[in-house]
Amino acid sequence: MGPLPQPRREQDKAACSNIKSQPMISPIQRSWTLLPRDPEAEQALSGALGIRPLMAALLVQRGYADPESAEEFLNPKLSQLHDPKLLPDFEPAVKEILGARERGDLIFIHGDYDVDGVTSAALLSRFLSKIDCKVHTHVPHREREGYGINEQMVEEAVKLGAKLFLTCDCGISAIDQVKRAKEAGMRVVVTDHHTIGEQLPAAEAVVNPHRSDSKYPFAELSGAGVVFKLCAGIAEELGLPLANYYRAYLDLAALGTVADIMPLRGENRIIAKFGLEHLRDSKKAGLRALMRESRLEERAAKGLKAWDISFVLGPRLNAAGRVDDAKLALELLMATDEQQAAPLARRIEELNTQRKTEQEQIVKEAIEQVLLTGQAENPVIFVWNEKWHGGLVGIVAGKLVETFHRPAFVATVDAESGKLRGSARSIEGFHLADAVRAHAEIMTGGGHAMAAGFGAQKELSETVHGALKAYGESQLTPEMLVKRHFADIEMSPEQIDFLSVEELERMEPFGEANREPVVWLRKVPVVEVKQTKNPAHPQLVVKVGGGVAKAPAFNLGERFEGLRGGFEAEQLRVKDFEVMG
Repeated sequence: MGPLPQPRREQDKAACSNIKSQPMISPIQRSWTLLPRDPEAEQALSGALGIRPLMAALLVQRGYADPESAEEFLNPKLSQLHDPKLLPDFEPAVKEILGARERGDLIFIHGDYDVDGVTSAALLSRFLSKIDCKVHTHVPHREREGYGINEQMVEEAVKLGAKLFLTCDCGISAIDQVKRAKEAGMRVVVTDHHTIGEQLPAAEAVVNPHRSDSKYPFAELSGAGVVFKLCAGIAEELGLPLANYYRAYLDLAALGTVADIMPLRGENRIIAKFGLEHLRDSKKAGLRALMRESRLEERAAKGLKAWDISFVLGPRLNAAGRVDDAKLALELLMATDEQQAAPLARRIEELNTQRKTEQEQIVKEAIEQVLLTGQAENPVIFVWNEKWHGGLVGIVAGKLVETFHRPAFVATVDAESGKLRGSARSIEGFHLADAVRAHAEIMTGGGHAMAAGFGAQKELSETVHGALKAYGESQLTPEMLVKRHFADIEMSPEQIDFLSVEELERMEPFGEANREPVVWLRKVPVVEVKQTKNPAHPQLVVKVGGGVAKAPAFNLGERFEGLRGGFEAEQLRVKDFEVMG
């Protein structure tokens, strides 16, 4: 569902943001579950903070029942960010970076080809250049180099005369590559946020909050988040104003955090909230050009949401690495003027259009393959096709998860090596990185619980498929394979208090681990069914809260065909009404 235009608060018009409403069809209806409530805790929290009952109920449900944690959630502050010095290997990492700066040594920065990796690399490159470090920045080509650090880039760094090899959003599993860099005479600092295997790379410093010996209070930073905190610590070491540092780099940190689907709680919530504000006002030529090209500039002036990163900016930056070269996205984020940025933004917009066209075709073929091979009922889906674009298999895996609600592994064939190379997406309860590591004898790769990359010999495809199926059977119960939808609160149409719903804006930004609140209404009077430009998405005019509201009915044109109003919608899921008159 796309976003509604943001309603404006006027003297003669009540407004209520954060809603989209959808009459529920029967298959979804049977899988909806109301979350439990604690009325006593809700009342206590409402009284303690002076917030409305609806807000109090949602906060209690999400684990913020005591006033202190609820207040911290509702009013995040930059001062709540943790001390960067608590990051593992912070001191040796800073020593290596500032030592290279003092000696005038070249620092080779190696990022990744997704948004998190590109924003990490751009942030490091911009900041280190600002403090007079000599840097060369590289993000890999997905098809030519593959995921992580290609040993050819280690040799390239040697040829360039680099003395420090600095990674971001990658490197935690690059055991051999780090060893080779050290043998070549370079010192190595790894900054990463991916889960850690049995062995750490033998670098001078490994900055990763997932380390078992980490004292850092928040382990769920993105790659850009790790870099953001490391550089904040360096800024403090150099006596630079922290406020100026935040103003310059929070936009990039927020882009990486939201686009990499990090949980928007704790530090990530702070980074996302303030980063979105700085993104709106960003002076970076590339970001301004991308917002203009994606028609986001006008909305940005009124305030950006995490949705704008997830569904507008993020996919465009990712498109460069998926169907062409991530270097384009890096160059855009590094652009210093409009003349340089504008053509890059236009090219990225073209690539995103190309990406969508190719993606639709591959998704169609992947779904057909799932059905033809009888995998729709399997606990884990595994499909591949040598013609599929390697940069799009991750998106396709996500679409298969949406369609079949099963972990999905999707691969293509690497033209150079002839091996399967792919991406996986998951559901709650199935840890992808663990699944890949559990089959190290036939698979390579790694990543997160919900997203991972993998590789395998093509001739072992059936073996891999069978192993993943068996592993899925051991990890997943039938109940876990039923797609469940949760509603926070059930209310009658008369109970809706639009000021209460408007108050929910304080829970922004919404995203992973902080989803948009869902209120479930029954027997809602429908005054009118309005047709829109797209007949699949009519608009309902409904009576709620003592007033009249507009509510889009996405993909339900057939259900309301021929109806004009004067009836009750049996059930509505409420996320974003716009109140009329």
